[in-house]
Amino acid sequence: MPRQLWDISPAVHPAAPVFPGDTPYSQQWCATIGPGCPVNVSAINMSPHVGAHADAPLHYDADGASIGNVDLDAFLGPCRVIHAIRCGPLVEWRHLEHAITADLPPRVLVRTYARAPTAWDGDLAAYAPETVERLADLGVQLIGIDTASIDPATSKQLPSHMVIRRRGLRVLENLVLDEVPAGDYELIALPLKLVQADASPVRAVLRAL
Repeated sequence: MPRQLWDISPAVHPAAPVFPGDTPYSQQWCATIGPGCPVNVSAINMSPHVGAHADAPLHYDADGASIGNVDLDAFLGPCRVIHAIRCGPLVEWRHLEHAITADLPPRVLVRTYARAPTAWDGDLAAYAPETVERLADLGVQLIGIDTASIDPATSKQLPSHMVIRRRGLRVLENLVLDEVPAGDYELIALPLKLVQADASPVRAVLRAL
């Protein structure tokens, strides 16, 4: 029997929320089916941070690798979904420690919303940098969250991004974990091979182990 799948990617469309000042999704038709044309062909314009996405080191490090030059290992494999619903502005260690065990997988996704928003949320929950440090100490290679950033929306120093830069972690943002019970899964969230980009959209899914 096929293993159950959870699609944890939000829909991408012109009204999909974006970080203020970022480029929203738009699409135009370059060709449409009709006399003399057998196919529909479109062109899209969007920030690579729209919808579920993987940040590249280039996003937060001027000398960092682009997403097309990042190893894929971190984006595929066992992960743990931890619920920290309505935890407040920062995901602190106390919000996660109930789910931290000796067999913690190298990927951790945190749910903070009871229901994912359909509009921009300037009060989004983010990771406390100390939490990221402790996860890295335990061998975690990738962190994810169901908000638009692992740092507060107004942050200019991006302390949690600086931790993942220094510790070599990968990150997924804008996940939708509304229907996902806490527990362990297989994560599949491969970024596109965009060799100059600071991020890439992903079709993130979880599969039952």
